[in-house]
Amino acid sequence: MVSVFFLAIFMEAATPTFITEYDLRPNILFVEYLKYPKEVGSMLLGGYKLDIFLGLLAVYFVCCLFLKFISPCLIPVSKPGLVGSVVGCSVVVIVCALGVRSSLGHRPANPAKVAFSDDLLVNDLSLSSLYSVLYAMYSSSRYESSVRAYGSMAIANAVQEVRDDMVLAADRFISEDIPTLHRNDWVNGNERPMNLVIILQESLGAEFVGALGGTPVTPELDELTTQGIWFNNLYATGTRSVRGIEAVITGFTPTPARSVVKLPKSQSGFFTIAELLGRRGYDTSFIYGGEAHFDNMRQFFVGNGFQQIIEEKDFLDPSFKGSWGVSDEDLFQRAHEEFSQKKDKPFFSLVFTSSNHSPFEFPEDRIELFEQPRDTVNNAVKYADFAMGEFFRQAKESSYWDNTVFLVVADHNSRVRGANLVPIEYFHIPALILGGQVEPRTYSRLSSQIDLLPTVLGMMGVQDEHPATGHDLFRPDIADVPGRAIMQYNTVQAYMQGDEVIVMEMDKNPAHYHRSVAGLIPAQSPDQDLIDRALAYSVWSANAYQKRLYRLPETGQDPELGSTAPVSERPPIELSLFQ
Repeated sequence: MVSVFFLAIFMEAATPTFITEYDLRPNILFVEYLKYPKEVGSMLLGGYKLDIFLGLLAVYFVCCLFLKFISPCLIPVSKPGLVGSVVGCSVVVIVCALGVRSSLGHRPANPAKVAFSDDLLVNDLSLSSLYSVLYAMYSSSRYESSVRAYGSMAIANAVQEVRDDMVLAADRFISEDIPTLHRNDWVNGNERPMNLVIILQESLGAEFVGALGGTPVTPELDELTTQGIWFNNLYATGTRSVRGIEAVITGFTPTPARSVVKLPKSQSGFFTIAELLGRRGYDTSFIYGGEAHFDNMRQFFVGNGFQQIIEEKDFLDPSFKGSWGVSDEDLFQRAHEEFSQKKDKPFFSLVFTSSNHSPFEFPEDRIELFEQPRDTVNNAVKYADFAMGEFFRQAKESSYWDNTVFLVVADHNSRVRGANLVPIEYFHIPALILGGQVEPRTYSRLSSQIDLLPTVLGMMGVQDEHPATGHDLFRPDIADVPGRAIMQYNTVQAYMQGDEVIVMEMDKNPAHYHRSVAGLIPAQSPDQDLIDRALAYSVWSANAYQKRLYRLPETGQDPELGSTAPVSERPPIELSLFQ
């Protein structure tokens, strides 16, 4: 106990100097520096003698006081009986469990729970330095170690393959520091900025959508498909909500690790559509009926361009509250109220539903149940669809309808299963673009969640540069380019182009399959070019994350001039990358 107390005090004593240097509490960098004792020791002795002296002095006096007060308690006591031992152990276990959770709420606390500012230091100050370091070590060892590629390829070759797949001329790539940063000069700008609302539907796979041949529990969405641009051949990048957020909000391609929403190096300075639009003067928000700290969403969002977070605690008088927060009706009503107040101020909002989630709780007497018992996924989907339909009925009568692009898309399917290495059919999801200026049509070309970000930016008339690698699906020059989808299933990744699928597993050579009704059949003649393209995305994603290559230029920076940040703060770049 004394040792733990000493360590905690030591970490707090070291914190002011670390904050002065890095503007954050001690994190994984604090531990990584221990790998270089000679260099770090020399640095500390050379420039931080006073800090070291004062820090150690503070630790000494605090620990002396601690020992002085605790010493009277360190006296022998008689051994308790069996009942006393059981009771005592039970109390200790319960207290320790509560201490680990740090909360009596629905979910245990994590750093995201205290993320309320877009200033990372402000969020960090509410934590302890010992906890920050231990959590960073845990996150790094569990997640970051798996941000790696499925094979080896020179980074220069990988970047070129990805650029080729973006179907852009070489002169459209404009940065030496951000390899995929490009001009979207095919976009026609609008005089008046258009709003954007992305409705991310929880667990809405194609199997639940009547318009996609699934169970007919989405009558509202089915009707709306004739009023907007309906994507009937679009695939999710993963099986978790954070993977869907990663694809739709950042356009980033998946890796074997957790989504960048949860990884440490992407908690600030990582490209999102919110950051891009925020720089153009948009109000940016995330509206969610549950607790925004879940899956680290809050911390990722406030660090990457979202100016306002509206979550469960901000719904003062909801009509219904379940295990995952307020109902979708409450969520959409709040969203409508927020949008109606914007007047002429352009806005972007991510609205994330939650009613379609186990244990499938929703208000009584809203829908005619599809089946019995009541609390089933089909009934929950039907309720979520009803709530969305009510929202669009309001939106069409609103002042913001004519100048807003609405994207409705699932984050992932409810449950992905199957015998194949990647059960592709369960990655099929619906997507629909609506709005007062949207001409109805059906888009049947194979496409991915990562294509949606550049597509909606094009429809909005946003001409800014960005690093997203997806296709603007309505570019006039890619109509005949074959579509593709990238899918992450646990530690396996699939790259699909037409019916050809490259499956990649760790420590194995990529395999080429042909997709058929019977499943994935090994290809008789593997296509090496297709294998290289799939592997290139894997190599690129790992490098882009690890080296912080997926971002916007610094504010006021000319992307063609390269980074203006100090050399020590710039991500390492392979010198041969563009040779």
